[in-house]
Amino acid sequence: MAKSNDFGVGLMHETAITASKVGWEPEDISSLSKDENLMKLIRGVILGTHEIKEIAYVIDCDAPPFIPEGWQVEQHKQRGNMRFEASKIELHCSKNKKGGSTDGYYVREDLKDKEALNANVLDYLLVNTKAIPDAWKDKDIFFWGTIYSSPKGYLHVRCLYWCDGLWRWGHDRLGVDWSIHKLAAILVT
Repeated sequence: MAKSNDFGVGLMHETAITASKVGWEPEDISSLSKDENLMKLIRGVILGTHEIKEIAYVIDCDAPPFIPEGWQVEQHKQRGNMRFEASKIELHCSKNKKGGSTDGYYVREDLKDKEALNANVLDYLLVNTKAIPDAWKDKDIFFWGTIYSSPKGYLHVRCLYWCDGLWRWGHDRLGVDWSIHKLAAILVT
């Protein structure tokens, strides 16, 4: 069995070069270096006794969506079971009608022929945050496949956003200005 001093600087440097080529970050290496169980599993892959499988994030988009207290569902577009793959999702910005923003009713009209994801996807992602791409952290992502009605009768769409180190959900009313930073999650077909 090898001792820790058998792993020379050159070997560690080669490992770092390969890791960076495939997208690893320093914190990934740090996590790996502290996790003996994970190291055993990876060694098992190398020895052929274990295998690595990609996690399939499958979402039931036909299920009734979460309804905030006092709200009602105005519209919920069902999509069947959907495998969440970020590469197949476009963050769509509606064409602006007036200097940087437009109203939500225009956005709704713009999205009517697109495959807007519903709130089931939002709620699934809030539970399975590892599936959310880091590139989404600086965006407000709206799930137009579900439109809610508030107790006052205003229409709302829920969104996903990053704040204080956590993924959270919020909402906006259709009757207000929608800036170019409010993006719609749509399925690319």
